Amino acid sequence: MTYQVDNDKLYRYLFKDRAVRGEWVRLNNTFIDTLNTHEYPQVVQNLLGEMMVATNLLTATLKFNGNITVQVQGDGPLKLALVNGTDSQQIRALARLQGEVHNEMTLTELVGKGVLVITIAPTEGERYQGVIALDKPTITECLEDYFIRSEQLQTQLLIRTGEFEGKPVAAGLLLQIMPDGTGSQEDFEHLATLAATVKDDELFGLTAEELLYRLYHEETVEIYPPSAVEFHCGCSLERSGAALLLISDEEIEEILQEHGGSIDMQCECCGTHYFFNQETIEKLKA
Repeated sequence: MTYQVDNDKLYRYLFKDRAVRGEWVRLNNTFIDTLNTHEYPQVVQNLLGEMMVATNLLTATLKFNGNITVQVQGDGPLKLALVNGTDSQQIRALARLQGEVHNEMTLTELVGKGVLVITIAPTEGERYQGVIALDKPTITECLEDYFIRSEQLQTQLLIRTGEFEGKPVAAGLLLQIMPDGTGSQEDFEHLATLAATVKDDELFGLTAEELLYRLYHEETVEIYPPSAVEFHCGCSLERSGAALLLISDEEIEEILQEHGGSIDMQCECCGTHYFFNQETIEKLKA
């Protein structure tokens, strides 16, 4: 297997004789970089990996510049899981826990009473937000339902998380009938049945061309040049300072006194520390 070639890449492809399009993405370093600053339980890592792959596949369907945020909110031990991805395939993720988490937990046990929220934010134009009930066993199945309801397009999502060569990996496939109405249900079901036969080591280890040939060697598949995927947080001293200034002067003074004259603000996504003393805060105010 040629493991290194297509890591952290997203491919789009088209079945020429079937009016069905597809996408494939594999996250290696991107996934590792997301997890590096946290010690999430394995079940939370897996959920974030699933959501990251789904977000990459979703952003690849955008017809405009912007970003998509996929978040799970609930009253269970997992209070929040959030992934944000841009049309240029820059992605970041975080999770907030508020109780004890066991790796054997189901999605319902982990989230409790919760929802899946998808926010699509174009660089220009109005935001769109969809709220989806978490009434299925996996995030992937909930998202498939979202596609059918919101876009009226038959869609298959197939996402796996795990380890390959001792490192965390998350990968997935998306199949979708072309939106121009030329695709048939029979063609889609045929290709979806073939996709469902994919094995973890194929998703995690093969190149895009090898994988698609393994699944669809009797089909005519056009593969487009890949897009690189990377972890990108976007935090900065200025953003952290702006958040700090949202609290009152009295509270800032109290925190400074409690912490020896310096406030340490740590980014939830990447773990970067930003330090503010009285002089720095006065400059921010100015």
